[in-house]
Amino acid sequence: MSASPPSSFPTSVKALPRGLAKGFVTVVVAMVILVVLCLSFAPSSISAGALAGSLPFASVLAIVGLGQMLVVQQGGFDLSVAGGVSLSVVLVTHYPAGDDAQLLPAILIALACALVIGVINSLLVGYLRLNAIVATIGVNALIYGGVFAVSGGVPRITTSLLASIAGGNHFGIGNAVVFALFALIVVAVAMKKTTLGRRFEAVGASPPLAATIGLSVRRYQMMAYVSAQLLYCLAGILIAGLTTQPTAFQGDPLLLPSVAVVVLGGTSLLGGRGFPVSTVIAALFLNQLSQFAYAVGVPYSAQTIIQALALGFGIGIHSIRLPNKNKKLTKQSNPEETNETFVS
Repeated sequence: MSASPPSSFPTSVKALPRGLAKGFVTVVVAMVILVVLCLSFAPSSISAGALAGSLPFASVLAIVGLGQMLVVQQGGFDLSVAGGVSLSVVLVTHYPAGDDAQLLPAILIALACALVIGVINSLLVGYLRLNAIVATIGVNALIYGGVFAVSGGVPRITTSLLASIAGGNHFGIGNAVVFALFALIVVAVAMKKTTLGRRFEAVGASPPLAATIGLSVRRYQMMAYVSAQLLYCLAGILIAGLTTQPTAFQGDPLLLPSVAVVVLGGTSLLGGRGFPVSTVIAALFLNQLSQFAYAVGVPYSAQTIIQALALGFGIGIHSIRLPNKNKKLTKQSNPEETNETFVS
């Protein structure tokens, strides 16, 4: 098998490396511009103290964004983000009831619930062929039923052990940041360095073609939804430790940003390749954008508008098509060579 795809490959396959560069460069340039603006107009938003307080929450957004990215790669949306995060928050705060000895069982219960939710989402979308938005909204409503059953709508103080784990730091680096880096490494290596990951991306890029070459589309979709819920669970556990008295609605503010960072990172809403590193950088960008807005006096009520504008910017910038010099050549395709690339 040749190392580089021949000129007869479809445009979508040949343009993938360029898409990676475009998404990464876009979000990095946006981040640099934002840092310059912060230094010029709101230096306090980028001070050591401000970063120490905001980076843990940026890490939470990065973890949630990675989970949403996996689902978007399969051409879907997971709108059960809020419920998944909130359920893990109430489980690890209400079940231990302040007892550090009960924290581990609570975390295991939260992970088990995340697995069940992920399987339910994948069954509804992958097997029953329901619309992903409708299915995950319905599941989110069911999750919130469980949230209120556990919490009764009453917040509870987190355990001291969880607070030290999530809110502590080593060598000046917050533990939440370390968890986010670990999640990034696991997702990036699994997607980019393994056969399973390459097949996962191939299924997202073209489910019909993947099915014709023997890949189980439903199984890879199930992997996406289950993995996403596990990442939401991790994010919820961190939130429970970072927040002294977390409420039952901690996941609500993460829904729109989770989609925004995926789009800003360059992942197509139609599915295909995902970009974990760019997604994490986009999470840092969106978090710092909020800090800048606070510093210059933008009210909290306008934060959702800012996030929506960031989402629109991401969709707009990644919808721009660059001219293809090999347009005539790409009209031809070799199915056997394309299949070999997908499964290699």
